[in-house]
Amino acid sequence: MQRFAAKFANVLSLFGAFVATAVVLGLLGAGLLMPFVGASGVATRQGVHMFNSMPSQFESDPLSQQSKIVAADGTLIATPYDENRIIVPLSKISQAMQDAQVAIEDARFYQHGGLDPKGVARALASNLVNDTTQGASTLTQQYVKISLQEDALRAGNEQAAQAATVRTGIEGYARKLQELKYAVALEKKMSKDEILQGYLNLVYYGDQAYGVEAAARHYFGVHASELNIQQAAMLAGIVNRPGVTDPIHNPKAALQRRNVVLDKMYQHNFIDRQQWKKAKKAPVKLHVTHRKSSCAASKFPYFCTYVMNWLEQQPALGPTVAQRIDKINRGGLTIRTTLDPKLQEQALKDLRSKVPAGNKYDIASAAVVIEPGTGQVLVAAQNTKFNNSGKNGRTSVNYAVDGRYGGSGGFQFGSTAKTFAVVTALKQGMSMHSNVYAKPASSSSAATFTHAELPGKCGLTPGTTYPVFNDEGTTNGNMSLITATAKSVNTAFVGLNGKLGLCNVLKTETQMGLHQASGEKIQHYVSPIALGANPVSPMSLANAYATLASGGKHCDPVPVLSVTDPDGKKLGLKKGTCKRVLDPDVAAGTTAILEHVLTDDGATAKGVHLKGKRPAAGKTGTADYGNETWFVGYTPQLASAVWVGTPNDNSLHMNDITLGGTFYEGQVFGSTIAAPLWAQLMSEASQGMPVQQFEEPSTKIKYGEDIPVPSLAGMTVAEAKKKLSSRGLTPEVADQVYSEYPQGTVAWTSPGAGAQVKSGDTVTLYPSSGYVPAPEPTTPSPTQEPPAPTSSPSSPSPSSTTKSPPKPKDTKTKPPKPEHTGPKPPKKKG
Repeated sequence: MQRFAAKFANVLSLFGAFVATAVVLGLLGAGLLMPFVGASGVATRQGVHMFNSMPSQFESDPLSQQSKIVAADGTLIATPYDENRIIVPLSKISQAMQDAQVAIEDARFYQHGGLDPKGVARALASNLVNDTTQGASTLTQQYVKISLQEDALRAGNEQAAQAATVRTGIEGYARKLQELKYAVALEKKMSKDEILQGYLNLVYYGDQAYGVEAAARHYFGVHASELNIQQAAMLAGIVNRPGVTDPIHNPKAALQRRNVVLDKMYQHNFIDRQQWKKAKKAPVKLHVTHRKSSCAASKFPYFCTYVMNWLEQQPALGPTVAQRIDKINRGGLTIRTTLDPKLQEQALKDLRSKVPAGNKYDIASAAVVIEPGTGQVLVAAQNTKFNNSGKNGRTSVNYAVDGRYGGSGGFQFGSTAKTFAVVTALKQGMSMHSNVYAKPASSSSAATFTHAELPGKCGLTPGTTYPVFNDEGTTNGNMSLITATAKSVNTAFVGLNGKLGLCNVLKTETQMGLHQASGEKIQHYVSPIALGANPVSPMSLANAYATLASGGKHCDPVPVLSVTDPDGKKLGLKKGTCKRVLDPDVAAGTTAILEHVLTDDGATAKGVHLKGKRPAAGKTGTADYGNETWFVGYTPQLASAVWVGTPNDNSLHMNDITLGGTFYEGQVFGSTIAAPLWAQLMSEASQGMPVQQFEEPSTKIKYGEDIPVPSLAGMTVAEAKKKLSSRGLTPEVADQVYSEYPQGTVAWTSPGAGAQVKSGDTVTLYPSSGYVPAPEPTTPSPTQEPPAPTSSPSSPSPSSTTKSPPKPKDTKTKPPKPEHTGPKPPKKKG
């Protein structure tokens, strides 16, 4: 009974198709009697009216097809898609595939005009007397039906998609009539080959493979142009029931269906008897190729997610994020990135060697390599494995990039911030050899800075103080800017920031491209500006240093070289800008100072060097307690940042740890792991590149302009400081000295008045105590004069040695002239 009901339903459906065909042919309009219909003029007129009122122009949206993301050398990274489809012309589809699909779906395809009355009549007659069922839709009709369904689904219209496939009732017959009318119109508009090409690119071949090219690659690892007879027959057989006849999940059903197609091919003379026999005996040989359908499946998942997030912000792909994503997943784009896949793999290997993923301390690492002068991102790697679990070294968070591109909240950048103070100092006229003063401090004893020393909007508020430790050494007192940078002396740089103006240093950081990982500017407070207390991404920091490597030109980071549509047309991407933000001489001077970080005795990265005697410059960085460590540096051709730290902001202080089989005693600094990793990566990245030298800074940048120290004796300390500052010199105030100048006024300076110094140099002011102590009584010989009173910068203050000052004598005592201590070029060590 069930079989009879099913057969009756199929016959009724075919009868509807027969009626529809008759309508199209004008038979009902001519009033011809037809079986089961009767001669009702009303029914006839209604059928003709329905048909005539239907649209006749069939328009289909472009087919959805997969895009592909490739590396700079063409290596496939991923194929983002909603439907795994690769559109190819008919000339790229083997003749065997064309014949197989026509044989099983519509053997009279090349004889009819979009509808096939003979096929309908034959199927109707066969199904009335046989247990088997035959369909009657032509290949053109199927193309119309599937296109309508595809368009509806793409538009999110589920109701229209269901209507495109309804089989029964008035709606079913109406749909059939509409398909027939569209099919007739389509056959007038397109050639048979064009329709077949569209069909083969459109239909679903099971297991997420849409269109024959994607199916050929997926099941057999070949192009559609390479499909042989048995492969073509198997694919053609899937279309009718893809859910139950694909060869991966249903190999027996697929084989049976393949042989049915082969029989049809032989029956309709598409193949000869020998080909038929040989193909039917051939075993099923699959070579399943899983496409890199998403970033999670990519070999470079973190870089892939960076690219996808970057593309989502490109107006050229659409006015909204949703439309841009749709364009990426459906538009058949070729997205060529800046990635160097070999270097990316090597970076990943290096990072995991030094900092294995899933280590017991939960320490992670990341590296970014950027090309100076273009902003092209060659590497963005991290040691973890791509996964959403967040456990055992697995995460989907991209530590290398900013938050807007799928990155983390960033990491404190520590002493790498000092480079921006160096740049600002040279911009303001200081020289490489200018003196700076470091207040005495150590890793356990802090120096205290006041509002007067850190003034301005970005400095301290009145009445507050700021304690500063010297964590990487106890070098104190006057020193050159080179030495302060090489030894990374905190107190020297906090004081320098105060003299330069903290807001001026912040402006330099912003001009060079540095910002927080959130995208916001570095905060206008002392700690973030002077000592890197804000969280940044490795990419932002590497890119800021790339500004120095390029000679002062800043370029926004960019991960994509081009995006082309299926027709080869390039889309107009918004890649950011390149802009000169520093004088080349200032960039050269900063670079020359940062070279000393890798070469000088006592420097924080002493001994770190690149292979082949390649010049390099850079800076270490260590955040509080050593939980974030850095090395950022560059050659003339490449700039890179390496971060090693604790991404989850845990309470771990990196002390006495073992990573990658190496024990690191004591606190971990930027020089401990990050700097050697940087040198290894940069040496590998530079292989094959010519050895280029940095630009030499000018004599002015090296040594500054000669400035005579003005005569300040007798001025108040405030007046003297103002006068020195107005000449580009840095005033320092020492303890009081014995002098007959009024108390609180300047007794003398070091270097003395008239001495030639350089811009930015420190001139020490010695305030007067207001008196000269009386000489100790002696018994002079008759011919001997009493000794004249003496004084020196190190003399004790009068309040600690004498209760009341002596009366001044009639004759003034001139203090001894201090030795000139102007800067000289230091001897290069190490």
